[in-house]
Amino acid sequence: METIPWKGLRAALLALVALAVPPGAQAFVLTDTSGKAQRLADFKGRWVVVNFWATWCVPCIQEIPEIAAFRRDHRDVVVIGVAIDAEDAAKTRAFATKVGHDYPLVLSNDAVEAQLGAPKALPTTRIYDPSGKVVYDKPARVDRRFLESTTQHGRA
Repeated sequence: METIPWKGLRAALLALVALAVPPGAQAFVLTDTSGKAQRLADFKGRWVVVNFWATWCVPCIQEIPEIAAFRRDHRDVVVIGVAIDAEDAAKTRAFATKVGHDYPLVLSNDAVEAQLGAPKALPTTRIYDPSGKVVYDKPARVDRRFLESTTQHGRA
């Protein structure tokens, strides 16, 4: 009889639970690099932008300053970055700071992927409306104008 390592079993169970919840209705509870919980349930009534990126992804790096500028001007919108290549946490945090990533940063791991799924390509952005429903989830570079129009935060 084979034994399944606890970490593998836990990840498998989390994945099964995630599959049981309909897409677009998935809640998440993530911990950012400052130790703060980022819970979708806490953001009810607000737009939430989750951006998946990696240090080696050129389009990801190019869009981070646009996302950061959007966040600075629209503090009512929650923006969370998820770094996929998080083997070296300190190096990833330093890199994020260097490229202008000034919003909460989550380092991906099995538990994060079990909740959010693994992106098919990078960069990928997922946008939740104020009710918590996913209204956008695609691999593509985004910019400030796109985020403003999608979250109904266009400039006057």
